[in-house]
Amino acid sequence: MPTLQERVSTALGKIRPMLAADGGGIELVSVDDKAGDVKVKLTGSCGCCPMSQMTLKMGVEKALKKEIPEIKTVTAV
Repeated sequence: MPTLQERVSTALGKIRPMLAADGGGIELVSVDDKAGDVKVKLTGSCGCCPMSQMTLKMGVEKALKKEIPEIKTVTAV
């Protein structure tokens, strides 16, 4: 069975094309298995976009939680 980190990495792979369409990207920084916390780094135009927090919470976090119910929070570093 894949680890939580592997599952998150796979799920982020599905999200990347949507971010790339706007010139952005996302990198997985860490996954805390016990707390269900995922830390990511928004890159490209997503890194400096004023809407990046909305993208993170309403897009990335929502998609990850839907696919992986163990995820509690997604934060940008």
